[in-house]
Amino acid sequence: MNLKKSILKPVLIILAVMLSAYSTSDSKNINVAESVINWVGYKVTGQHEGTIKLLNGSLNFKENTLVGGKFAMDMTSINTTDLEGDSKKKLDGHLKADDFFGVNNFKTATLVFTSVNKSKLGYAIVGDMTIKGITNEVSFDLALTENSASTNLKIDRTKYGIKYGSASFFDGIKDKAIYDEFDLNVKLKF
Repeated sequence: MNLKKSILKPVLIILAVMLSAYSTSDSKNINVAESVINWVGYKVTGQHEGTIKLLNGSLNFKENTLVGGKFAMDMTSINTTDLEGDSKKKLDGHLKADDFFGVNNFKTATLVFTSVNKSKLGYAIVGDMTIKGITNEVSFDLALTENSASTNLKIDRTKYGIKYGSASFFDGIKDKAIYDEFDLNVKLKF
């Protein structure tokens, strides 16, 4: 009888620990239909803006505290919203071409949180952003409410091999220059 008790006690402890970990951890899937990713790209003579669709994503919580997250964006969905007609078609096509996002070969871009810390603005996030198969670290603040999250990221496109129109790499382009950084303004629903 003592042998059963000595074996049963550790098994019950392990089971209790596993159940408590399960009940305090929660992964919330992002509602992609209600979530929005807006981009803004800047050039010397102005800016353009548009949207990118989210393929999937989730935020991970432990005892109602954010501890992780991961997302995939559909780069084939890049859409310019401030132009119409031939101008829109031309810019959309150029953004999808190899000298920008190369969506035929790189259909998705991803973001995986590597560090999450509480901050005055909600959470300070460090993550690995992968665009065109190149991964770089990004940092940003994430505001969180009961069923939504929002952030604004600045992304340096040249770190992902997107150098077209960059004054950092090409001399003499003057007012044709496109700034290296673009913004992603993200509003997530879960």
